[in-house]
Amino acid sequence: MAQNIPELYGSLVFNDKIMRSKLPKDMYKALRKTIQNGTHLELDVANSVAVAMKEWAIENGATHYTHWFQPMTNVTAEKHDSFISPTGDGQVIMDFSGKELVKGEPDASSFPSGGLRATFEARGYTAWDPTSPAFIKDGTLYIPTAFCSYSGEALDKKTPLLRSMETLNREALHMLHLLGNTTVKHVSTTVGPEQEYFLVDKELYRQRRDLIFCGRTLIGAPAPKGQEMEDHYFGALKPRVSAYMHDLDMELWKLGIPAKTKHNEVAPAQHELAPVFDTSNVAVDHNQLTMEIMKKVADKHGLVCLLHEKPFDGINGSGKHNNWSMITDGGLNLLDPGKTPAENTQFLVFLTAVIQAVDDYADLLRISVASPGNDHRLGANEAPPAIVSIFLGDELTEVLKAIENDQYFNGQCAVQMDIGAKVLPHFVKDNTDRNRTSPFAFTGNKFEFRMLGSAASVANPNIVLNTAVAESLRQLSEKLKDVAPEDMETAVHKLLKETIRDHKRIIFNGNGYTDEWVKEAQRRGLYNLKATPDALPFFISDKNVKLLTNHKIFTKEEIHSRYEIWLENYAKTINIESNTMAEMVYKDILPCILSYMEQLANTACLKKSVAADISTDSEAVLIKRLTRLQNTILEETERLKEDTLKANSYEDILNCSKAFETTVLTDMARVRKAVDEAETLLPESLLPYPAYDKLLFSV
Repeated sequence: MAQNIPELYGSLVFNDKIMRSKLPKDMYKALRKTIQNGTHLELDVANSVAVAMKEWAIENGATHYTHWFQPMTNVTAEKHDSFISPTGDGQVIMDFSGKELVKGEPDASSFPSGGLRATFEARGYTAWDPTSPAFIKDGTLYIPTAFCSYSGEALDKKTPLLRSMETLNREALHMLHLLGNTTVKHVSTTVGPEQEYFLVDKELYRQRRDLIFCGRTLIGAPAPKGQEMEDHYFGALKPRVSAYMHDLDMELWKLGIPAKTKHNEVAPAQHELAPVFDTSNVAVDHNQLTMEIMKKVADKHGLVCLLHEKPFDGINGSGKHNNWSMITDGGLNLLDPGKTPAENTQFLVFLTAVIQAVDDYADLLRISVASPGNDHRLGANEAPPAIVSIFLGDELTEVLKAIENDQYFNGQCAVQMDIGAKVLPHFVKDNTDRNRTSPFAFTGNKFEFRMLGSAASVANPNIVLNTAVAESLRQLSEKLKDVAPEDMETAVHKLLKETIRDHKRIIFNGNGYTDEWVKEAQRRGLYNLKATPDALPFFISDKNVKLLTNHKIFTKEEIHSRYEIWLENYAKTINIESNTMAEMVYKDILPCILSYMEQLANTACLKKSVAADISTDSEAVLIKRLTRLQNTILEETERLKEDTLKANSYEDILNCSKAFETTVLTDMARVRKAVDEAETLLPESLLPYPAYDKLLFSV
């Protein structure tokens, strides 16, 4: 039976339509003013909203509410309270106040704080974010909130994101007004995060302790077929995958998440989902929800959704493309070049502001996507390199060159494509090609930041993007603030020329996968921060601390706490992987090798008992090879255990993380090489876990 999608969409969301119907007119107007202009919300308005929200939630089957927040764990957190309130006569009423809506008090001591909070200092607060709509999930009203400590430090990802959005709005408005566009009252950043993921059979997943504990396979020889035939990308959806994607769309649409595009990705068992753009904080909330719903729906289909950046060695990992732009309250996209970008002054100012921001704060952008999983993916001929650069395409690059050299831009008109067959329609060619090797690519009317890992929150990259661009706009505005209106055009041209000249080194339209680009980037003075421990120390550099504190995105204490948390997370992740690998070797791999050698020896003895002169050379060769590998595996695993203990012994968290990166990961690679070679010699009936061929081709 066909479903009424418009009626289904947002049916579990306390959206504008519901608010308008449930709230008194004056209360609705006051709430809209808060949402649109960021004004303070009075308690009487909060009380009115709380009553309406509770009534709507109960009508839709909710019995509890929760302040839903995003601590620094890459997952969300929630504590559920029921609406019931005892009346004193053995009865209860369903109650929910404005105070309960606006503020919650979760325990803050057990969440990562990077030293901001001692264990005995437990009190924390959650504060309602009215700009992100509440929703119902599993019989509970979810209220998106920010999370802070008792002393006011941000312990989450939403708070600094909202701060960065306010900062960009302020600086963008200042620039627009200087350029004569005085009717604009608000500028929002918008985000559309594309999400890549793998689907594997649940029963096979349960037999792999590395997938269970680490989200990725720590061992495993390649399957006979990988992605080399290029037949999976955009291929026909298998029935089981199609059914999963259909149900996923339904669940996301109920929650007002605009899931738009779905398709097979490059690697076998890999897929992608892309939503329509939304304001940054709503897009971040939606992406967190999307990752959670993807896993829940997969479970119902007997599948497991893997969001790790590199679950399988030798085939493409998963990323998350962050499509970012700036939109005015009148709906104008500030990064839309229009039909004549060379003549669009406003577009060129905002474009060069982004170029300057990416050049000045490339290290921060790299840090914003740093994680142990993403380190496996970046620069592996499947994702952008760890070197941050910008792709603009031929036309825009030529426009900027013309400005820099004071030349007239003789741009080409729109080119109509004719591909030979008369029956096919003609269409207009885009003014820029796509460059999948670029980490930060202009794609028509937005920038696509392609370095993000699939498992991470998209909050951090957007915090950095918003703040860095705001700072560039502030600097550019400072140089234009005293210019008379009649001189503005000349002053803007001069400023664009200087900015392009000073920051053009970050523009690269070529192949980012080549060794030549690595050398060229070094010559240009660009960062190449390959691993997380290499990148994170730049987070606390004077330049970056100044940026983030001047714009009040973080305090110095909040910056250092995040630095500690991210380094600790890196070390803990590799430590878990090391311990899991050692356990798999001792409990699974070595017993399997011994069993097979015993079978081979018994077979050789039985053959000799039948005929003394019969050859047992093949058994002897296999036993010798397996013995060599067995000894190597044992020796390398013992070394891995020792080096893991040594890495954990460092008191300084940076030294600890670097030891895990340089030594422990190297040890793990040696163990894996020997184990994977042994796996190719072992019969499937004895393997203690499903191999790659089953994992990748069983769905």
